[in-house]
Amino acid sequence: MLLGSIPWTGLITVFLIIVIVVIFASGVVIVQPYEQGLQIRLGQYIGRMNPGFRWVIPLITRVVKLDLRTEVMDVPRQEVITKDNSPTNVDAIVYVRVIDPEKAYFEVMNYRSATVALAQTSLRGIIGDMELDEVLYNRDIINARLRDILDRETDAWGVKVERVEIKEVDPVGPVKQAMTEQTAAERERRAAILRADGEKRSAILRAEGSRQSIILEAEGERQSKILRAEGDRTSRILQAQGEAQGLRIISVGSRPLDRRAITVLSLNALKQMADGQATKIIFPFELSTIVKQAAEYLGATVEAPEVPEGTEVPPEDILGEIPSREELRATEEAAKVPDIDIEKEMQKKPKNLVEEEEEKEGL
Repeated sequence: MLLGSIPWTGLITVFLIIVIVVIFASGVVIVQPYEQGLQIRLGQYIGRMNPGFRWVIPLITRVVKLDLRTEVMDVPRQEVITKDNSPTNVDAIVYVRVIDPEKAYFEVMNYRSATVALAQTSLRGIIGDMELDEVLYNRDIINARLRDILDRETDAWGVKVERVEIKEVDPVGPVKQAMTEQTAAERERRAAILRADGEKRSAILRAEGSRQSIILEAEGERQSKILRAEGDRTSRILQAQGEAQGLRIISVGSRPLDRRAITVLSLNALKQMADGQATKIIFPFELSTIVKQAAEYLGATVEAPEVPEGTEVPPEDILGEIPSREELRATEEAAKVPDIDIEKEMQKKPKNLVEEEEEKEGL
C-alpha cells in the first residue's frame, strides 16, 4: 500500500541521486605527502598528481600511488662459492627510494622484486671473485661494490639505491669448523708469543734490577772505604797533632830544667820501654849521647840556670843520682824503674823562676 502510494518517478529520482553521489565519491582521490600519484585515463597516461585532495573522472580514470620514502628490502639468504671454493651463506639488506615514479611504474613490472633479484645475482658474482678471508674481513668493500652495481642498474627503473649492508657471512659446516680450529691455533700462537715476551721482559727487568743492586752495593762499598780512609786520615792527623802538642808542652816545660831533670825524663822513658814485652833493648848509640841530644833539642841548658838572689834554690839531689850504665842495664833487666812524677818535680821549682820563664815566653 505504501509503495503504491509513492509515485515511480520519485523512486527513480532518489535512485539517480544516490548513483550520482556514489560516482562522484569514487572520483575523489587523496594523495598523502610522501606519495606521488599517476593519473591514467582510458589507457593513456595523463600526468602526476601532487599530494592533497584531488578529483578525477570516475570509472574511466585510474590513479596509481607510489611511496617516495626509503624502503628496506631484505635480500634472502643464499649459498655462495668463494674464489677458494669455500661454500658460504650470505644475506644482505638494500635501502632503495623511488625518485622517478613514471619509470618505477612503466619501466619495470615490480621494482621491488627486480631490485632484490638483481642484488642476489650481483652479490653472488662479487663474492665469487673473492677469497673467504677477504669476504670475512672486507665487508665494506663488498657493500660499496654491490651498491655501485645496483645503483647503476636500477637507474633506468627510477630507483635510487642509497645503501647496502651485508648482514651475515656464515661459512658452511666443515669450513666453519676448520676456521674455528685455525682461529684457536692462532690465538694459542699469540698467547705463546705474549707469554714469551712477558718472560723476556721479566728476565730483562730482573737483570736490570740485579745490575742496579750491584752498582749500588759497589757504590756503597766505595763510599764506605772513602769514609773509613777519611776517618783514618783524620785520626792520624789528630794523633800527630796531639803528639806534636805534647812535644810542645814538654818542650815548654823542660826549658827551665837542667841536665838532671832531663835525666829523670830519660829514665822515665826507659821505664816505659822496659814495660814492654821485649826481653832485650838494643841502642845503636851510647845512651848518654841520645839523652844529651834530646836535651839540646828540647832547649835544656847544660848548666843550671841562673837563679836570682834571694830565691830559694832546691837542693841538688832533688832528682836523685844519675844511674850508671850498669845500673841502667840492671834496671832494664828487672823492668822495675821507680816512678817519678815529673809534674810534682816541676811544681817544686821556685815560683819566681817559673814567672821569669813565663815572661820570656810572653816576649
